[in-house]
Amino acid sequence: MSALLLGGAGFIGLHLARRLIAEGHEVTIVDDFSRGRQDTDLDAVRAHPGVRVISADLTDPATYAVLPHGWDQIHLLAAVVGVRNVEQDPARVVRVNTLVTMHLLDWIAPGERVFFASTSEVYAGGVDAGVVDVPTAEDVPVMISDITAPRFAYAVSKLLGEAAFLHTARARGFDVVVGRFHNVYGPRMGADHVVPEMSLRAVSGEDPFRVPGADQFRAFCHVDDAVEAILRLMATPDAAGQIVHIGNDREETNIGDLAKLVLRVAGAGPAIETSPAPPGSVRRRCPDLSRLRALTGYEPAVTLEEGVRSTFAWYREHGRPS
Repeated sequence: MSALLLGGAGFIGLHLARRLIAEGHEVTIVDDFSRGRQDTDLDAVRAHPGVRVISADLTDPATYAVLPHGWDQIHLLAAVVGVRNVEQDPARVVRVNTLVTMHLLDWIAPGERVFFASTSEVYAGGVDAGVVDVPTAEDVPVMISDITAPRFAYAVSKLLGEAAFLHTARARGFDVVVGRFHNVYGPRMGADHVVPEMSLRAVSGEDPFRVPGADQFRAFCHVDDAVEAILRLMATPDAAGQIVHIGNDREETNIGDLAKLVLRVAGAGPAIETSPAPPGSVRRRCPDLSRLRALTGYEPAVTLEEGVRSTFAWYREHGRPS
């Protein structure tokens, strides 16, 4: 099988590339390396004979003009992500994520199969407004509670992507699977997400240990489970044209307990200092995985403690990403 990974040097992309090459598939990675760092993990993937890495700007239509067609799978993972990035430059988030989507749609050929990476943020406003149940299924109303809030720029860009791919696929004769990720975490995901960010502060010996939003609840999904879900969906014909939630619904935890787990793994015992969650942060998030299970038989396999241990170990060894 041949797979094209757009944004394949980033967090989920590189883990997906590793899994594909381990199974003997050919992989082409296209990335501008603004987030996918040049590091030993990427170097190991690049050195594999079945991998080609192209450095290119996916917001430039010229990038697509030189790419061949005929892929068995295309994965659109490239995006500006992360709360800090979104809040600092929401205009860039909308521009980059939208241009990448629209240029790919202009280029894609009939008969190809695409995975579009979306997010649970598209319905986050509805959870806090009380119109969306948790655990959350795919058919709930999506809702942006404040279009002027910088934090929602990412959700808006992904909502546009969902609509653009689903409608264009019907009109143009290609397959698309929309996967809404729910709090995916793991090694090499940067430093601006809760598990690695806590891990780095635990390594540094922070005391008191700050825990914003300790009373909020999340269901964290290890990246290995997310990759398993992606590959099962892409191998399932009936998943075409569907929005499917990807996550782990077995171990919903609050952020305060997550902090205690990270500190226990780190062997640290600082005082814990709680504070309110950042503005716009949804109080609870957990996916209903009924559709994913029905389509693929997927079950999450990595426990929260196993995932936190592997993530902490990676950040203790590598430190803060440059």
